[in-house]
Amino acid sequence: MDLTKTPVKACEGKALSELVNAPDHAIAGVSEADDKHLQEAFNIKTVGDLGKNKFFLRAQAIAALAEG
Repeated sequence: MDLTKTPVKACEGKALSELVNAPDHAIAGVSEADDKHLQEAFNIKTVGDLGKNKFFLRAQAIAALAEG
């Protein structure tokens, strides 16, 4: 996976250890409005929270298994 295209400009050059604690809107394509909805629905506040969310992980597993 090419992570150079993942963070937004404000987070470019940051170490992964910093990015994992950044707000989830640090991921390109996630807006601050999305950030608010993710926090309200799933208590997601950081990139790390987003990446470790059990619902998203389950959905990824289902999608991967469905592809064979």
